[in-house]
Amino acid sequence: MKTKISIAVLSLLSTFFLQAQQTKGIVGNTNWLANWTNFKPASLEYSEASNIIAGTIDKDTKLLKRNTYQLVGVVYVTNNAVLTIEPGTVIRGDDKSCGTLVITNGSKIIAEGLETDPIVFTSNKEKADRKPGDWGGIIIMGKAPINNLGGLHTLPFDLEPVLNHYGGQDPEDNSGILKFVRIEFSGRKLSALKELNGLSLAGVGRKTVLNNIQISFSNDDSFECYGGDLNMSNLISYRTTDDDFDFTQGAQINISNSIAIRHPFSSDISGSRCFEVDSYDKIGNTDMTKKMTKINASNITLVNLEENNQGLVRESLHIRENTYFNMTNSIIAGFSPFALLESNVGSTPENLSKITFKNLIVNSCNGGITSESSSNDSSIQSYYNKPESGISYTRIKNSDLFIMPNIKVNPDFRANVNNTIAIGN
Repeated sequence: MKTKISIAVLSLLSTFFLQAQQTKGIVGNTNWLANWTNFKPASLEYSEASNIIAGTIDKDTKLLKRNTYQLVGVVYVTNNAVLTIEPGTVIRGDDKSCGTLVITNGSKIIAEGLETDPIVFTSNKEKADRKPGDWGGIIIMGKAPINNLGGLHTLPFDLEPVLNHYGGQDPEDNSGILKFVRIEFSGRKLSALKELNGLSLAGVGRKTVLNNIQISFSNDDSFECYGGDLNMSNLISYRTTDDDFDFTQGAQINISNSIAIRHPFSSDISGSRCFEVDSYDKIGNTDMTKKMTKINASNITLVNLEENNQGLVRESLHIRENTYFNMTNSIIAGFSPFALLESNVGSTPENLSKITFKNLIVNSCNGGITSESSSNDSSIQSYYNKPESGISYTRIKNSDLFIMPNIKVNPDFRANVNNTIAIGN
């Protein structure tokens, strides 16, 4: 009996130490991408809509799994109402009317799916016809701080003026729950300068729960935060046309255990990145006494599936001036270069200290941390390429770096623990 117990203890300790070593990129005792995700959403047949959602929802409402819903036009949840969605419910965004769901300031969405029964927002088109931008997406507006002058702002999405406002003084604001949710084929481009995202989070506060969300084939950004104060985890952005994660207007964000999977044929000519980080569009519209954007990103995996260097995917990170960005324990694979700093960041330690990188694998990237102004590069590289930073520049195949980086099967983008580089040794 003692021998059996000893073996069991040794086995548990071995598992513990192996997991402790596996610190870079997304982590988990099991493959948390399994069961609830779908990397081939154009091949899945959904039921025809049996119910229509349109107009304004101004009282508490529940959507039921037994129904399939068609989202027609811009649907507003107002009057502090709560929209609750049962696990397993499917909501199909109408193409002709650009179905879009807007949770207005003070209202909530409770979309708490299950790993075995996720909630799905998808296109209303037949599976052979689905494409990025078939419908609008989900917009949530809250009362958390932003750094625009006056502390309030509107979104550029042609929304009803009386309902289009976000921002405030409550970083603890609660706009509800999105958990085990898929958002597919959203991101309609309204015009050259107006583009909806998969999930737009405007002034959303930290009591809002956002985890286990997959956004696939968005025609603009997958996740965009306009200010706000959030903790987000277990997010998946797959084959978005523009940026995977976009942060602006003084957003205070902790994002962890999340992954962006890019493909060179799903990119925008304006420049598509995994992370686009800035504090403002125009400094003249910004209250410089308020917080600038601050992002803490840990255990992040950013991967370009194309390994033939076709040049259609650019840098994984683009960081602008007066922005705080900290990335740790992460894997970045297949970009050109790894990170690009706006020329206004310059090369002084005062500015560079706002942007930190530690304990990273930068694999098969054509370039490290660079500037839009090449004259800054030597100083930038000297600042960041120090032994204590723990940045490892490697060139190995994705199939060696990750457990199963093949989206045609059930992908597993956790680091391959049989690879000593991947586990951080």
